[in-house]
Amino acid sequence: QVQLMESGGGLVQAGESLTLSCTASGTIFSIKTMGWYRRVPGKENELVAKMTSSGSANYAESVTGRFLISRDNTKNTVSLQMNGLKPEDSAVYYCHAGGVVITSPPQYEYDYWGQGTQVTVSS
Repeated sequence: QVQLMESGGGLVQAGESLTLSCTASGTIFSIKTMGWYRRVPGKENELVAKMTSSGSANYAESVTGRFLISRDNTKNTVSLQMNGLKPEDSAVYYCHAGGVVITSPPQYEYDYWGQGTQVTVSS
């Protein structure tokens, strides 16, 4: 059973920074992508940033230049450094692990989600 454990959410003022961290635990042989999505009530999930195992990163246009994703493949961790936070960044942030291989030899790939962590940015 693979679990994603997130940490680092909280309440900050506009312009401040926060770092979210996520660790995937369990029997894991590889993870293709790790990243972060966010959800605001009444809206669909939005991709914030993701990174492949080779280090290729994608960011939402709204966070490009402010957020930085990093990943440690040896520890199955992913972090999101959020700088210059804005009130519109307020949301529940979810860690996502995609293309997870849990058997050797590999048979299937699975996706997993964390439980979510609240980020609130006050103006």
